[in-house]
Amino acid sequence: MLPIAETIVPIFAVILLGLALRRGGFLPLSLLSPLNRLVYYLAIPAVIFRELSRAPFARLFDPALVTAMCLCVVAALVVSLALAKLLRLSGGIAGTFAQSSFHGNLGYVGLAVAFYFLGNDGLAKASILAAPLMLIQNALAVGCLVLMGRAGGQGRSLFFMAKKVLLHPVIITAVAGVLFSLSGARLPVMADRTIAIIAGMALPLALLVIGASLSFGLMRNYAALSLAAGAVKLLFLPGLAAWAFTRLGIGAGSFLPALILLAAPSATITYVMAREMGGSPDLATAAISINTLLSAASYVLWLSAYAA
Repeated sequence: MLPIAETIVPIFAVILLGLALRRGGFLPLSLLSPLNRLVYYLAIPAVIFRELSRAPFARLFDPALVTAMCLCVVAALVVSLALAKLLRLSGGIAGTFAQSSFHGNLGYVGLAVAFYFLGNDGLAKASILAAPLMLIQNALAVGCLVLMGRAGGQGRSLFFMAKKVLLHPVIITAVAGVLFSLSGARLPVMADRTIAIIAGMALPLALLVIGASLSFGLMRNYAALSLAAGAVKLLFLPGLAAWAFTRLGIGAGSFLPALILLAAPSATITYVMAREMGGSPDLATAAISINTLLSAASYVLWLSAYAA
């Protein structure tokens, strides 16, 4: 339990520090958007490219693990749609609720937990798994919001979000890193050190931005729906995945990076998608805020159950 606490507590302490810095005026709201773009388009891709380019991709890639992981995400979508119907949600609210239930924050939280708990090897494995997982998450999220969002402007939004899926910076850099790894080449020392410096700011800055984006007002207004989405995202999805991995005969030491990614809280991009595609930006913000905080406890649960 102590190694788990030594990983989880510092990560969420930095998230809460981001909240304190925003309230103290050191991270004003006007600064969050450019900082988020810096992390999203530069720092996180630098982490993933560097780790994948140095990793033995052919040895680390497990088709059975990737397939099971993606099928579990689809199952979480089905459960969230059933819950939305049971709760009589419709339109953009239903679409946002659904994507908040399966669309995880891999880049900002999942990779941070993988790195600080499993080290560089765990980060390399998680980076390999993040690309297909991000692809299916984004594709399913677009589908939810297109089918359930407001009719007005959906054509433009669908084109906009299709570009976001296909040109996702993590997906592009993951593919580049895999190709570089398979080529057997090595980065020149100066290039590697430059990328390492850029990558070094990714995870701490990402955690600060998450904390500074928390909204307690919207958390109160959408508490019930956010908690319902969190039950699927933080408990059902990783629980189903752990069961599936075990049934496939995959050891906990091999599937732990995948479990960490699947247990990540609702992704920050759910807000962007909700805003662009007729969803509910307020519900997205509340779900992100509540589930990010609750994921501290759920990570302790899953890591305690499956970490060696």
